[in-house]
Amino acid sequence: MWCHWAMLRKRGSLILCGAFLFVAWNALLLLFLWGRPPIGRLGGGGGAEPGGGEEWGMGKGKAGGSNLAGEVIRLAEEVESELETQKKLLKQIQSHRSLWEQQKESEKRGSEQLEQELRKEEQKRVQPPQGPKSPQKPNGAEHQHQQQQQQQPDPHKPLHPDATLPPEHKPNAEVENNELPGKSEGDPTKSDPQPVIPILVIACDRVTVRRSLDKLIQYRPSADLHPIIVSQDCGHADTARVIGSYGSQVKHISQPDLSDIPVRPEHRKFQGYYKIARHYHWALNQVFNTLGHSTVVIVEDDLEVASDFFEYFRALHPFLRSDPTLWCVSAWNDNGRDGLVDPGRADLLYRTDFFPGLGWMLTKELWDELEPKWPKAFWDDWMRQPEQRRDRSCVRPEISRTITFGRKGVSLGQFFDQYLRYIKLNTEFVPFTTRDLSYLDRKHYDESFVKEVYSAPLVKLEELHGGSSLKGTGPFRVQYSSRDSFKGLARNLGVMDDLKSGVPRAGYRGVVSFMSRGRRIYLAPPEGWTRYDTSWS
Repeated sequence: MWCHWAMLRKRGSLILCGAFLFVAWNALLLLFLWGRPPIGRLGGGGGAEPGGGEEWGMGKGKAGGSNLAGEVIRLAEEVESELETQKKLLKQIQSHRSLWEQQKESEKRGSEQLEQELRKEEQKRVQPPQGPKSPQKPNGAEHQHQQQQQQQPDPHKPLHPDATLPPEHKPNAEVENNELPGKSEGDPTKSDPQPVIPILVIACDRVTVRRSLDKLIQYRPSADLHPIIVSQDCGHADTARVIGSYGSQVKHISQPDLSDIPVRPEHRKFQGYYKIARHYHWALNQVFNTLGHSTVVIVEDDLEVASDFFEYFRALHPFLRSDPTLWCVSAWNDNGRDGLVDPGRADLLYRTDFFPGLGWMLTKELWDELEPKWPKAFWDDWMRQPEQRRDRSCVRPEISRTITFGRKGVSLGQFFDQYLRYIKLNTEFVPFTTRDLSYLDRKHYDESFVKEVYSAPLVKLEELHGGSSLKGTGPFRVQYSSRDSFKGLARNLGVMDDLKSGVPRAGYRGVVSFMSRGRRIYLAPPEGWTRYDTSWS
């Protein structure tokens, strides 16, 4: 009984102690909150801010002493407001938790992959070298085939790159993950292993973006090496649903500023061009500065790509990175209509002074140069100005690796019905990464190009159309001497006749190369050409 009584006394003391602490804590909390200025009234004439209409404890009359119940209610409301704010913060933290977990998982996978690669490299170093196998003597047909493959490219024929790399430079089919050879100092034909080249799809309100995305996903060799980033403007819900249906196969980002852009009255009809320039600026900043990529290939939501689209850009990536006289690689030939290209030369590549766009690759270094002065509108024609081009060139193919299917757009079908709908899309896969593309080096290319163009027989337009006196498939040269003569000849020969800052479409050193009735034609200025005349635009 005594023990039970002692236990009750001890428990009663604990209860009294707890009650005292509870009352003291709440009193302190009440005094602390009472000493704070009313929320939302700082500097508004009532609160603890000096200079207000009244300060705590200094109100008129006896309101400070008689309105205790009101103050308690107000304090309770403030506590409730604080709790609601904390609740919102907790919800935001919970919504971001999944993103943090995905990022951690991605970093974990990356570190594991790096460890595996390091182990493989270590195993390769410790393995003893094996002696070369004695080659078997080929039969006559095989020997002839091997001799054809081992022929070196003719330095005087830059337009006909048939030769491939020597056997020691060919990629090994058994190398895991198709890892490219390591980069050799000063040799652009060897690239860094596994460069990541993302594809940026510029989208707006075309639900037919599905056609573009289907082909990109179908042909890309690796989702890791070529992540697809779809940047959407316009806030079009149906297009957003189409993009979202691809799930993790693409990354969907949305341009946040959908407001109209203030323009002068005569440019109101060009509002779309202003919004496109704003979208490009935002999207490229996201790719380079937020996502941290060093190179990107840009396509728009109305472009369909060829089967060797990725192969083409992977092969030319090291040249773009190493050659300061190149500033872009494009998949587009402005004069790529069926009948104006050589269907048997899908491997043919050119340098061009005209910025083609429509599926093009640029580096972060170029974006760092262009971004501070990016235009408000008409960004593609701005790129073609000499202040931006700075005597640099792009690489383009004989046969386009993209076609456009979007007649409807801000340009209202300009050129589409006359030219764009007839562009030929390449159907032959060319293994560009196994080809020797060193002929694209500017010094060698210019020497060979000028020699080939100006050694071609000079003919008149009537001779080309008649054709009776011309023998063979060319090349033949047709000469222009003025803006008007160029436009007249271009129209008669079926190539695009417009000039931008004096540069003809697909032109290089003023020369436009194309096919006409099965013959190679060079539409060229007189020999000794030195520069473009910007007044020809």
